[in-house]
Amino acid sequence: MEEMLVKFDYFYGGHIGFPDIGFDATPVDGRVVHNQKLASVFEETKSMALIMDRFGFDTLWLSEHHFQAEGYGGIPNIPMTSVYLANFTEQLSYGGFFNTVPAWHPLRLAEDFAVADVMTNGRVRFGIGRGYIPREVETLGSPLKDDQLNREIFEEQVQIIIKAWSEDSFSHHGKHYDIPRGGSHRGKELTDITLVPRPINLPVEIWQPIASGSQRGMDFMVKHGIKGVVAGGTARGGHAERIFQRWTETMSKYGRETELGEDLALGLQIHMADTEEKAISEAMPVYEEQLKVLAPLGRFPKLTEDQVAATFDPVNSRLVGLPTVKDAVKDGTWICGPPSQIHEKISDIIQRFPALDRISVGLGGLAMPPSMIREDIEWFGKEVIPSL
Repeated sequence: MEEMLVKFDYFYGGHIGFPDIGFDATPVDGRVVHNQKLASVFEETKSMALIMDRFGFDTLWLSEHHFQAEGYGGIPNIPMTSVYLANFTEQLSYGGFFNTVPAWHPLRLAEDFAVADVMTNGRVRFGIGRGYIPREVETLGSPLKDDQLNREIFEEQVQIIIKAWSEDSFSHHGKHYDIPRGGSHRGKELTDITLVPRPINLPVEIWQPIASGSQRGMDFMVKHGIKGVVAGGTARGGHAERIFQRWTETMSKYGRETELGEDLALGLQIHMADTEEKAISEAMPVYEEQLKVLAPLGRFPKLTEDQVAATFDPVNSRLVGLPTVKDAVKDGTWICGPPSQIHEKISDIIQRFPALDRISVGLGGLAMPPSMIREDIEWFGKEVIPSL
């Protein structure tokens, strides 16, 4: 069999283990979590990293979140967390899916990542996003409800970060940032600055989710050498195929002829059990909890207002035609079943997208019990990765 070159990753959003999940469980806004429990996510993350390192995974991707007192995301600083985790593992890399760029001053984010790159000897990957939770982004001083302004600021921040990493010294004078802001240093006019340190492993590989699939977003990514992450919809003729084709066309527009899947990663969620039926049954409350958390934040854009409102109501949630984990399995966002079935589905994806860089087999498991995540990682690492 021809060796598969695709890399396998897992994404963990930093949620705690909850005593109950699903439509019939505690409401999202009713969860009261003590600080000690919130802080336990770092040990949970470490336990996952150790298993991934042992079984041939490439990267553990983490999600930056702030002020998540309900327990759904407890990692506010991904570079710092990556340095911590790298001390316990030998090969595994760590990345941000994503660092919420508008929540930072771009030079502070550039510095923190550079330090992590140096301290881990290059075992970090840089993921960027615009954010989607107003409580986080706007509290930290950037707009989110004004989508156009958010995008403007994000794009300028990314340009500054790339300059800071790639140039010995630089200046930037744009619409939202003026670097340096004039003045003098030691009696001389200050005209440029140098980021110290800069990453040793250059060029830095940058990843960004392709969410709405806007042409403006794809153009920006391709022009700046940013790679894309496509979430779900892996069924034949589905969302992923459409985005992959548009990405290839956009690359061609900028003079790069590529194979389908080049410079792209695909994210989906696996759950493994002895049968597909059992795996789906176990995944059902996880998917329901995900709807409860994310639908009111606009992460399920096809839902009607009545459907979003129903996610707050255990009774109505089952009466308004909300999507289920079975629907997610059908469209290829989730893959549930025994190792042989997981292998078959992953093999098909690799054959359809021959230049695909990496697949994250954890992406939609918000609120999945950490013990279940560890079992899926180990089972996939033992029985699926070696057979691909």
